[in-house]
Amino acid sequence: MAFQVSPGVQVNEIDLTNVVPAVSTSIGGFTGAFNWGPAEEIRTVSSEKELAETFGTPNDTTAKSFFTAASFLKYANALKVVRVVHSTARNATSGSGGNSGLLIKNREEYDNSYAGGSANVGAFGARCPGVLGNSLKVEVCSSSTGFASWSTTIDTVTYTWSGEFDGAPGTSSYAAKYGSSNDELHIVVIDEDGLISGKKGTVLEKFAYVSQASDAVKDDGTSNYYKNVINANSKYVYWLDLFDAVDGAGTTLQNSGEAASGGIAYDTETANLGFSLSGGLDGTAVGAAELSTGMDLFADAETVDVNLLFSVNDANGVNTIAAKLISIANARKDVVAFVSPPTEDSVGTATPTTDVKAWADTLTSTSYAVIDSTALKIYDKYNDVYRWIPASGHVAGLCAYTDNVADAWFSPAGFNRGQLLGVTKIAFNPKQADRDTLYKARINPIVSFPGQGTVLYGDKTALAKPSAFDRINVRRLFITLEKSISTAAKFQLFELNDEFTRAMFRNMVEPFLRDVQGRRGITDFKVVCDETNNTGDVIDRNEFRADIYIKPARSINFITLNFIATRTGVEFSELTGS
Repeated sequence: MAFQVSPGVQVNEIDLTNVVPAVSTSIGGFTGAFNWGPAEEIRTVSSEKELAETFGTPNDTTAKSFFTAASFLKYANALKVVRVVHSTARNATSGSGGNSGLLIKNREEYDNSYAGGSANVGAFGARCPGVLGNSLKVEVCSSSTGFASWSTTIDTVTYTWSGEFDGAPGTSSYAAKYGSSNDELHIVVIDEDGLISGKKGTVLEKFAYVSQASDAVKDDGTSNYYKNVINANSKYVYWLDLFDAVDGAGTTLQNSGEAASGGIAYDTETANLGFSLSGGLDGTAVGAAELSTGMDLFADAETVDVNLLFSVNDANGVNTIAAKLISIANARKDVVAFVSPPTEDSVGTATPTTDVKAWADTLTSTSYAVIDSTALKIYDKYNDVYRWIPASGHVAGLCAYTDNVADAWFSPAGFNRGQLLGVTKIAFNPKQADRDTLYKARINPIVSFPGQGTVLYGDKTALAKPSAFDRINVRRLFITLEKSISTAAKFQLFELNDEFTRAMFRNMVEPFLRDVQGRRGITDFKVVCDETNNTGDVIDRNEFRADIYIKPARSINFITLNFIATRTGVEFSELTGS
């Protein structure tokens, strides 16, 4: 507010409506191996159907990853997925002369290395690494002459593409404006071998009336240059070198051409062009190193909003992946990592309790992780087989489900909120003595009760020392409170540390905590933010302090029922004292 130096009226608005915002608590984060999809890039999916569309349906190599991710989506609709591949994986391309197949992990890598079209690697490349790309074929029609006979023969069956369009390619209005002609293309992307759609010759995508002139635009001002249209809209292919490339017969596909605006030259091919992609490889099966690289994408709390972190599990006796998940959770301090024992520790072993406990004993003590007890058998509808998968996706999903039906500070365990869905069988069903051993070792038993389903029967975190934070609901309560209040506190930065600012902070935080208290998350609280903790020394160091005392609500883990038999003539008040 500036000082006035002459009479006048100055109007100012002061915003005292700041509140503590709601924050996400149910977003999953998963890293694994898949048949398709961009690699080392975070993609969000909301259902198993979308997971399959984005990352491909599973095979024997990728089934564990696919179904661990899909198990979370039985309970929630927000999962951030990172696909990882081995360095030996390859994208299929239409290159010739030994250039068939190269590794393009994601769009960023494409833009950095291949978007300029100077790599001489073929006309088109598969969008993602993997053998599925070998099923792709790109058909191009660049003239009205070839439009009527535009077709492909696959296994003696002829497929005609002209029926996919309402007319032949010709001259775009943009090219005509500059006195040019015959710049248009029709392009179809087909599933030549049926590996993607399940039927050979299926049209996956089509691009009509795109232009060969790089400066061409549509009437709405967006680019109509075929390279830009394909790269922006195709789910299956990248442009690599078409019209600056060599076709399968060794013919250079660039002619003298005509010129559109700015002197941009384009091709005047009259023959239809077809490019079958090949050289795609799934590569060597991914291991802990590749999974660790993928998990690193979730490490930055400021740029990646995620709450429930999980992955596949290690081989017998190893905890590399679990340790990495825990390391990220401990560093971020706003997520919970869900880890499962190696499948071999619970499947086909005579001593599952001992084996799982021995594995869990090697894990770091932390309240930011949750350990389960057994592998789960599920039905793979894509391949009509049964498979064993880790339970981490289900347990993380139960936390997301709890958020939906209650709140983050409720326990995800038990018969009310802890029922596991889609489980055919558990590897071992722990008895009371086994559960005692597992629970003392920070492991939450998964138990199948006849007629009552399969249930998460514990809500401990991986914290070894006795503490309120050794329970999942308390840890997630504090994550929610800390994330919400710290988000609101950012707006106090660079304000003056005086009683007005401190009062604004208290008036913002206390209603929020009262709301949490009313929703049974805490039993009591106190906010101290005044001159007692913002002393002169604190203010002179440009600091601001608030002490927030919380009494968390506790979940019931042990029930004792005392049934007392009395004589007929006894008054109950004599026994109870009331």
